Amino acid sequence: MIIKPSTSWHSRSPLSRLAHVLERIGLALLGAACGLFVAEASRFIDLIGSGEAVLAMIIYGAVGFYLGIDLPQLPPDYRTRRPIWRGLGNSADMVELLTAAGTFITSVTAITSVSSIILNEAMGARTAGIICVSWAIGASMQIAAGIIARITLGRAVKMAKLALFFR
Repeated sequence: MIIKPSTSWHSRSPLSRLAHVLERIGLALLGAACGLFVAEASRFIDLIGSGEAVLAMIIYGAVGFYLGIDLPQLPPDYRTRRPIWRGLGNSADMVELLTAAGTFITSVTAITSVSSIILNEAMGARTAGIICVSWAIGASMQIAAGIIARITLGRAVKMAKLALFFR
């Protein structure tokens, strides 16, 4: 579990800010490594064999892990005001599930790819295609969750500022 500081970015110490930046860079590098491993294991597919496709997978993986793993937290009162869907949770919980599922899927595909590389087992084109598509779906889920969380947070902050201004 990631420790979430209760203070805003501007009131955090320089060491806390540095730790957060290093954490986010590390997450982006991890996503890039996942993309590289999947691209390497899937090199038998003609489309993925090019250097541009490998670079695109590395960048897409980095963006997915950067945006999706470290979601901004909504204000506590905003989480309680959201509608609960038949006891399963609210929309913030759904976004958290979206990023968790995306992280799980990309991690499983990366582990599968690394194991095939280390064990020196050649994948068939169909298996490699399934791994690539699964990895792309997982990274897309992370990106979508990160964008949704940031848009929702922006709206919550905007509403809070409006409420304070018109009091």
